[in-house]
Amino acid sequence: MTGGGPAPATETDRGGEAGAKVLVCDDDASLLQALSISLSARGYDVAVARSGEEGLDHAARRHPDVILLDLGLPGIDGVQVIRSIRAWSSTPIIVLSARSQSVSKVEALDAGADDYVTKPFRMDELLARLRAALRRTAAGQEAPARVQTESFTIDLSSKRVTRDGADVHLTPKEWGIVEVLVRNPGRLVSQRQLLHDVWGPEYGTETEYLRVLMGRVRRKLEVDHSHPRHFRTEPGMGYRFEP
Repeated sequence: MTGGGPAPATETDRGGEAGAKVLVCDDDASLLQALSISLSARGYDVAVARSGEEGLDHAARRHPDVILLDLGLPGIDGVQVIRSIRAWSSTPIIVLSARSQSVSKVEALDAGADDYVTKPFRMDELLARLRAALRRTAAGQEAPARVQTESFTIDLSSKRVTRDGADVHLTPKEWGIVEVLVRNPGRLVSQRQLLHDVWGPEYGTETEYLRVLMGRVRRKLEVDHSHPRHFRTEPGMGYRFEP
């Protein structure tokens, strides 16, 4: 965490998800303390764990609303913790890790993590990711049947896309990418997951397919496809739809 200490809570920080249970699993004592103070000041109910085993125990007993998880834990490592939790729970998991390599990020996302924040991070960024995860949970993690932005509308039930009132033709693969992302608003979807969901389980490394088709989707839907507002790229990891 950057900034020289916990930032003061604002009225915006205290709204909406205050009272939610947050489990922070990290072996860095100073970070645990800083996060506990910052999150508690914003009204979150915070529990901490210092190992993978302790994190799994807390997750099973406390049923947190969201989990902040380091990958480099003593004992059971973070990726195995994610896999273990995903065997019985859909609780949002946000990874906090100093591992900046794409392979580590993709492994965590493929294991079932919902988001990935690289250390050191700004507290305001983490809070925004935390609020987004909790909002998705409150909404049942289901996207509405109809999503409308300033320039285009996507109707998931009828599989219809319009821009400025006119129908937009998407190929089946383009629609597949759009549908997966729109059904996971705000969530980082890994390249491998998109390839598996749209092309099939035998695909996992053909990221060029994604790059080309995402470019087409942006040209068809974004106001400025060179600076996309809604279909965002997370370099080396995947894509995110921001409504």
